Amino acid sequence: MAKVIERSGARLSVVQALYEMEISGKGVIEAVAEFETFWIGQTVDGVEHPPAEIAFFRDLLRGVVEEQRAIDPMLDNALSQGWPLKRIEMVLRAILRAGAYELMHRRDVPARAAISEYVDVAHSFYGGDEPGMVNAVLDKVAREVRGQEFSGLPGSSLPGSGRA
Repeated sequence: MAKVIERSGARLSVVQALYEMEISGKGVIEAVAEFETFWIGQTVDGVEHPPAEIAFFRDLLRGVVEEQRAIDPMLDNALSQGWPLKRIEMVLRAILRAGAYELMHRRDVPARAAISEYVDVAHSFYGGDEPGMVNAVLDKVAREVRGQEFSGLPGSSLPGSGRA
């Protein structure tokens, strides 16, 4: 159970780091150092930041940045026509990019578990329709890159069946 919690913390931290990198222009190495030193598992301004599996955090952050040229077109195709990724708000864009990276490159994590985790991350930031949009977009990406996980298997229509 601790690993699941630490992976959830890593996902949340990756989204925060991607957002920070986009507004500040920091690189991956600087963002990793800052988050590992000052944010992950710390209380900052009265806000508790959860512990995180550091290797998973590093892989996700590095991977999103390195694979962004492949991730962004995949997300553009999954988004509603007329709403390219560049029009999506920065935090939401970070959530979608991290989720898409995990679906495309972390086959050790079941697709439904990854989608569920990023919907949970979206709930951390938004109270409106955004978590549903994250679910829909990442579901489209998952069906494109991991269709075999959705092809009529028993229980395959159950959302969030499993966590990692």
